[in-house]
Amino acid sequence: MRFENQVVWLTGASSGIGEALAYEFSKQGAQLILSARRGKELERVCAQCVGNGAATGNSAATVPYILPLDVADLDSIPRKAEQARALFGRIDILVNNAGISQRGLVAETEMVALQRVFQVNFFGAVAMTKAVLLEMLERRAGQIVVVSSLTGKLPLPKHAAYCASKHALQGYFDSLRAEVARAGVKVTVILPGFVQSEISANSMDAQGLPRGQAAASRRAMRADVAARKMVQAIAQGKAEYEFGGVERFAVPLRKYAPWLYSYAIKRMKI
Repeated sequence: MRFENQVVWLTGASSGIGEALAYEFSKQGAQLILSARRGKELERVCAQCVGNGAATGNSAATVPYILPLDVADLDSIPRKAEQARALFGRIDILVNNAGISQRGLVAETEMVALQRVFQVNFFGAVAMTKAVLLEMLERRAGQIVVVSSLTGKLPLPKHAAYCASKHALQGYFDSLRAEVARAGVKVTVILPGFVQSEISANSMDAQGLPRGQAAASRRAMRADVAARKMVQAIAQGKAEYEFGGVERFAVPLRKYAPWLYSYAIKRMKI
């Protein structure tokens, strides 16, 4: 199997893309450590990984370990990393998938909402990475994966905080990739388009409170389809991987015809 005997630590594993990634990694033989805030949901995902393997007769499917974690609690991350390493002695692949969305006009968005988005999306991923990076550098092996978004390269009205956090990820991890290029550590940034997940329903409003509204997802890719594409890109060690539906063409549009992209987003009803 592609990830057999590879230790994969996955954050945001309790739902959406993270849950689908857990199933895909388990199917491909990875030694999985699943992290998220909701322990009960992690138990459900873990049980489903086992059930999937039994149902398909896949003897390589693994039983994940559960390590509850809130990536916004930065002080707890070094201790959690020690616990994760104690399970297998190393982390081969860290997948920074935990994230939160926010929707609101800039003029109405309070600082507490902006800070929360950056705490989870940016600083959480940075803290997780720093907690495993030195050991990877010592072994001259490992891979850091960041699940970003096409909005990491595209501005989007009413999503300024979310876009900014994803732009920050792009700059930080592109810089890290250059630093570790000769040290045996790979850095992969994944930029999906619209994917069916709970991130819209779990997003915050301008005051930093849960919106509890799921966006229309008819155009969105199924999470399991997205996970297969992402895991393939990780296996190939790609530096960057963009994918999605028609929305993926917005990236070259902005690059080669920025005036047209600017005109289009000003007319969008979001």
